[in-house]
Amino acid sequence: MKRLITKSALWLGVALMAGGGGIARAATTEEAVALVKEAVQLVRQDREKAFTEFNNPAGRFVKGELYIVAVSLDGVVLAHGANAKMINKNILEIKDTDGKQFVKEQTNLAKTKGSGWVDFRWPNPVTKAIEPKTVYIEKVDDLLIAGGIYKK
Repeated sequence: MKRLITKSALWLGVALMAGGGGIARAATTEEAVALVKEAVQLVRQDREKAFTEFNNPAGRFVKGELYIVAVSLDGVVLAHGANAKMINKNILEIKDTDGKQFVKEQTNLAKTKGSGWVDFRWPNPVTKAIEPKTVYIEKVDDLLIAGGIYKK
């Protein structure tokens, strides 16, 4: 009996670590890139439909702490999967808790290289704590699409 209980506890632990049991797991960089690429495709097909879907907290572009943001190259938020209050605000000069102008860095990266990663510190919408974050961005037409992960 003791052996059965031990094996059951072991399997329960494995299942929970694998993401079962309703416990959220951290997103990966690969998932962030894939989500951004999917978002870019939708923007190319139908920009308004894309923005509506990005803003939907229960939609396919919001996965816990991984969500999509669309920003014009002059810094205006056009869609935000974690904070609808940011939409239509110019955040070009916004700074993280360390004083880094990360949106300016993202727009410069989009203009010069078209895609890449930007690191900064930002509140995690799941934990509410300020955490290190890395965001993958891709330029599409006159905007950038961003999706990132929090580094644990």
